[in-house]
Amino acid sequence: MTMRRFVLLVLGALICVVLSGSRARPQTIPNQWILPPAYVPSGEGMFGQYCAACHGADAKGGGPAAARLKTPPPDLTTLAQRHGGKFPYDYVSTVLLFGPGTTSHGSAGMPTWGPIFGMVDKQNARAVELRIKNLSDYLASLQGK
Repeated sequence: MTMRRFVLLVLGALICVVLSGSRARPQTIPNQWILPPAYVPSGEGMFGQYCAACHGADAKGGGPAAARLKTPPPDLTTLAQRHGGKFPYDYVSTVLLFGPGTTSHGSAGMPTWGPIFGMVDKQNARAVELRIKNLSDYLASLQGK
């Protein structure tokens, strides 16, 4: 087979594939699985996805990755207790958005979630704000009495 015939054969096959794919097909993904552009998951869902590996499913600091960390993750169920009995929304939001800062506030190895959420939400500042709020509200609900 000459090179010219081979190229024509490949080109013909490619045209057949393109033309057969242009026919209308039923949608294979049900509409209920398509998320809206500004979808923001629940605080509990985000905690499980982003935080539980280090802080544990119970938020007490004993997650499966905790043993590998230089500084153990703090018990997040005692945040209110450690801040005068009131849940520190501003503190938690700041740590989530900008990181823990110095090691006296936790491990400097903790991810800075603000930029990560920004990438996930395509720099939608309102969606990032809602993520931080949902996560903070969930942590507030875990506080011991």
